[in-house]
Amino acid sequence: MQFKQLALTAALATTVCVSAQAQTEIQWWHSMTAVNNEWVNDLAKQFNESQKEYKVVPTYKGSYDENMTAAIAAFRSGNAPHILQVFEVGTATMMASKGATVPVGKVMGDAGLAFDPKAYIPAVAGYYTAPNGQMLSFPFNSSTTIFYYNKDAFKKAGLNADKAPATWPEVFAAAKKLKASGHSCPMTLAWMGWTQLESFSTWHNVEFATKQNGLAGMDARLKMNSPLHVRHIDNLAKAAAAGEFVYKGRGPTAQASFTAGECAMIQTSSGFYGDVAKNAKFAYGLAPLPYYADVKGAPQNTVIGGASLWVMAGKKPAEYKGVATFFDFLSQTKVQAASHQRTGYLPITLAAYDLTDKSGFYQKNPGTDVAVQQMVRKVTNNSRGIRLGNYVQIRTIEDEELEQVWSGKQSAQTALDSIVKRGDELLARFERANKGK
Repeated sequence: MQFKQLALTAALATTVCVSAQAQTEIQWWHSMTAVNNEWVNDLAKQFNESQKEYKVVPTYKGSYDENMTAAIAAFRSGNAPHILQVFEVGTATMMASKGATVPVGKVMGDAGLAFDPKAYIPAVAGYYTAPNGQMLSFPFNSSTTIFYYNKDAFKKAGLNADKAPATWPEVFAAAKKLKASGHSCPMTLAWMGWTQLESFSTWHNVEFATKQNGLAGMDARLKMNSPLHVRHIDNLAKAAAAGEFVYKGRGPTAQASFTAGECAMIQTSSGFYGDVAKNAKFAYGLAPLPYYADVKGAPQNTVIGGASLWVMAGKKPAEYKGVATFFDFLSQTKVQAASHQRTGYLPITLAAYDLTDKSGFYQKNPGTDVAVQQMVRKVTNNSRGIRLGNYVQIRTIEDEELEQVWSGKQSAQTALDSIVKRGDELLARFERANKGK
């Protein structure tokens, strides 16, 4: 009897082991932190529990540029993940990396799963689509830049807490009042190059770079040293000197100072909403970006930010089937809508936007539709998007030069001219390296 029991136990253990081994693992490298890291882990958990054939394993690999660098090294050594999250400024580099990725349209098609780019918000689908119409990567956490403000701080300063500043002169005037009321950080800014150069350009319908900001060719060159750009950066420099704009660091660093209540105004990603909703201990508002009213055509539309998911090459057919199944799960309208409402990232699909709208979410949470509204305005050649080679490095140059302005060490004109000169050298290098590809 004891022998039979042991044999049965061993048989069951073997069955469980075989079953576990049969599950195909899908490695997903990402750059999501804090509340958005929780969201990524929850998505993987929901997918894994929805079926038994595949297991998605999300792994945080550092910031966007660190993740991308790690993945390139891993690909060269044959250890790349199946799915790689890449921020939008890395798109041109990924497109030029022939043989390193597999177009998401092909992955979905080979798996026999429906994938219609037309179901996505046009500005999102268009950015990640090749000239031949094939979708190259899977839109995931697409965002755009919006304006956040502390309503409690506005009230204390005698400002209208129910009406955000609509123009840049109004923003600077509000910053002065906040400073006068004793606020140590009236305004800060995150993702400096993205918010104050890229989105600023498209929002004002002015050229950021030639060749439709790089979308029409790799021989694009930078144009963000125009009189309007110089005027804006000079205005920010004056605010910095007066203590009305406080620089807090590169990338998303400044965001923590807003949720802590230290800084009263910030321009950053719509994907910051989840953090604010969970951690802000004050009344806050979400609003469109400010603009200069004397600029013809402003405001226009903002451009895509955030990241998409790229499928790496060199994997087994069964693994690609797992990737496609996961993307199919992420494409579900309910999943898309829930993600949008939780994080502030764009709903990505029109159906997810409609479901969110009909649920009353936007009415209950004023301002959460700002990102979508900014993205669906009429698009021009100056505002379709920005896709430039070596742009990860160019963003670093933007930070370096602008930091010299905020510290009073150089003028806005000198900084922007230097960004253009140094940036154009990197663009020319990228063009030479990828000519004929």
